Amino acid sequence: MRPSRIAEWMAVSPATVSTTLRALGDAGWVRIRADRSVELTAKGRRLSQEIVRSHRLLERWLTDQLGLDWAAADQEAQGLAPAFSKELADRLDDHLGKPSTCPHGNVIPGRTPPYGTLISLADLEPGTPAHVRRISEVAEHDAPDLLRLLHSSGVGIGTRIQVTGARGTTGAVSLRAGRRTMAFGTEVARSIWVEIE
Repeated sequence: MRPSRIAEWMAVSPATVSTTLRALGDAGWVRIRADRSVELTAKGRRLSQEIVRSHRLLERWLTDQLGLDWAAADQEAQGLAPAFSKELADRLDDHLGKPSTCPHGNVIPGRTPPYGTLISLADLEPGTPAHVRRISEVAEHDAPDLLRLLHSSGVGIGTRIQVTGARGTTGAVSLRAGRRTMAFGTEVARSIWVEIE
């Protein structure tokens, strides 16, 4: 990943990202390549997986047991996950019955996906029935309105959908989910991953 993308993602200045990356590099968490791209070291990968695991377990708890919607759970988990100890995450995992995914269908590190081969909704052929299995992590961060729209439309993980029409010149993907019909732009549809029935 490039520092400019990190700055955009985190909504901070490029200078802040550069300073932080230097400190993380000095501590052995990341490696900055000659082309200025950034990658995690083995030590950094282990820590990031622990934080991702805590984040996804928290999302599962917040939605399944406290009733928050997808977008609110994601925001709350962002603040809580970095402060979670491994022991607390282990207890929450046990309490939840060791789920394999977060509410958005993204696999919890160390678990096996509960689905087979996925394709993006944008690539699903019209008339082919499929089930929603995953919402991309990018959509979780960049498009919380998409999460709210899916939630309010009754489209969740496991929902059976079918593309109803060709994309045409508008770039929209029209689909049917149960008795509802809706349309998403192609870029949004690329954030929704489905498994063909």
